Formats: sequence, structure tokens, C-alpha cells
Amino acid sequence: MRLNKLARGITVAAVLGLALTACSDSPQANEADNTKAATATSAADFGGLDALIEAAKAEGQINVIALPDDWANYGAIKKGFEDKYGIKVNSILPDASSKEEIQAAEANKGTDQAPDVFDLGTAVTLESTAYFAPYKVEGWDKIPTENKEETGLWVNDYTGVMAVGYNATKYGEITSLDQLTDSKFAGSVAVNGKPAEAGAAFNGFLMANRVAGGTFSDLQPGLDYFKKLADAGTLNLKDVTAGTIDAGEHGVVFDWSYNQLSTQKRLAEKGVDWQVFVPEGGEIVSYYNQAINVDAPNPAAARLWQEYVFSPEVQNQWLAGGAQPVMFDALEADGTLDPEAAKALPEVPGEPATPTQEEAAKANEFLAAEWDNAVS
Repeated sequence: MRLNKLARGITVAAVLGLALTACSDSPQANEADNTKAATATSAADFGGLDALIEAAKAEGQINVIALPDDWANYGAIKKGFEDKYGIKVNSILPDASSKEEIQAAEANKGTDQAPDVFDLGTAVTLESTAYFAPYKVEGWDKIPTENKEETGLWVNDYTGVMAVGYNATKYGEITSLDQLTDSKFAGSVAVNGKPAEAGAAFNGFLMANRVAGGTFSDLQPGLDYFKKLADAGTLNLKDVTAGTIDAGEHGVVFDWSYNQLSTQKRLAEKGVDWQVFVPEGGEIVSYYNQAINVDAPNPAAARLWQEYVFSPEVQNQWLAGGAQPVMFDALEADGTLDPEAAKALPEVPGEPATPTQEEAAKANEFLAAEWDNAVS
């Protein structure tokens, strides 16, 4: 069954998810316009979408953070924004975790180096709402109620299913997580980040935990599993990036289906067969979330970015990247869904699961307290 038949209606209650280097080299709107933009809760506050576009163009740039080019088609999405509006996209710390996004906002508050927008895992989102500015895009009513905060502080944007990707050219076929203690996988198995800080790693842990017989309220089986990998010498705690995979440092990665898809395509060009599977019983699905930094240095561009990513154009770009957009049903109903892009959605062997807000919060507390001791 394809993911789009399973992920509909999944709520926000799902997942966890520096000094910045961008600098301003473009004209800035005057102070009065900036204040107006910073308090705008819809395009209507600018006088309509066209006026918002002009205000964003006057700012001339936007700071995005934690958006790797090969994550859910973000490379094409960022380029599309630049091409469409002539606004420079400063893509800062693309491999940052959700927690590091908020740390960057705090460290750079009041400067032109702060991120304008966030793309966050849910647990970090729910504990960081003081950093967000409310905003409702023009397509607000087409986003399901359960997938957004009622004032517009955050909105679910896209989802995927957790999967195992591996270098089949080097290791042959892998069909079970139990195989990963084999010495041939020495130092090559990884989750994408630290489970208490990054959404991908958190959900990779949940996948392994369910396969090991755990539940969202019983995480010890998962912790025991990763301790077993650490003791066997196969677990690699270094952050996963396209570079570490391409270099062969990470040969088996627990990550989102859409990231596995981009890895698969990239490595195929290098003659490497990167295979992907979702372990039976470990089907985990979760949304990420869009939000505007309340202290955004480019507040009009930040709001235009939200209009952009919740447009049919970009919802379909996420889809082409193997991620299911939150407006999937609306696109289908409106006849704006790209059927070819929809073919990128993965097949899911069973019924996917998502923890409640309370379960996710408790799981995060458990992992923050226990993960380092178990795997170090």
C-alpha cells in the first residue's frame, strides 16, 4: 500500500525533530515596513499577496536553516523560490537538527543572521512556540484542522515513513535489523542524528524499538537493541550526511523514505546499489512543521516563503521528492495533484504508527537521559 493511503489524518503528535554564516548584502525595507511585516498574520495585512511579494522583494533575501538540498527535494524548492521571486536564499547549516535550529535563533536573536523560518520535528516545535510568529497562508482552509495550530504558529508540512537504506553493492541483501550486529557492518550503521534532538533519529529509534518488541510507552527494547549494536562495534554515532554516505562511512542508515530516495538516485550515478526496506512491524510515520521566527530579520520574505511552500507548486515538489505533503487530499480534490510525482511515494508493508504528544514527550525525556549511557 502506498504511503498516501496511510498517512492521511495523522496529527502533529509525532516526533522530535550556532553561529550562522549568512550576512546581509541586499537592501532592507525601512523600519516602519519591517514592523508591519513582523506583525502580519496573513497576506491581507499587506494588502494582498502581490503587496507581500513586493515587500519581500524589497528585503531581498531569506535565511533558511536545516534544509539539505537532498532532503525532500529542498534543493529544487530553494532554487524555485529564488527564480520565481528574485530573492536570495541563504541556506544556513543544512545538516542542523531541530534543536540546533532553535539554538541558532536564540544565539542570533536581533541580528540579520537569525533564521527567518523553521522546519522542525514536532516535539521541538511544541516546546518552542515562543519563538514563532502566527501566520495563516492563503490556502489555510485547505489544511486539515488536526495538522495546524489554530492561530498559525506552526503547520504540518510533509511526512514520510522511516526506512532502512543500505549499500547492497558492499553488503548484499539485508532483510532484518538483527543482521546488523554482524562484524561486516563494523562502524557503518547509523540513525540520522541524536534521538533526543533530531526528528529523523528519534523516529529511527522508534522503528527499531517496535521491531524489537517495544511500544511507545516501553522504550527499553529499542535501547537494548542499539546497545547491542554499540557492543558489536557496528553503530556509528557520527551525524549522517550525503558526504558521509558517499564516502562509505555510513553504509546502513535509518532515515526517512524521502531521504533514502534521494540517496538511492545519487549513488546510482556512481554505480552503487543503495537498497531500501521498511522492516515489518516498524512502520513509523511523522510530520515535520513549518514556522516563522518571531524575530525574523526578513519578516516579509519569511511570510512569502510560507505562501510558497503551501502552494500546489511546492506541495507537488515535496511529493516528487518522495514526501507526502499535508495538502495531498486538497490537491487531489482540486485536480492539482501531480500523478507522476505521486509515484515517488513509498510502498508501506503494514499499518504505520505515530506516538501521541504525551508519548513523544516522555520518549524524548527517556532518550535524553538514557541514550548516551547506552551507546557510548
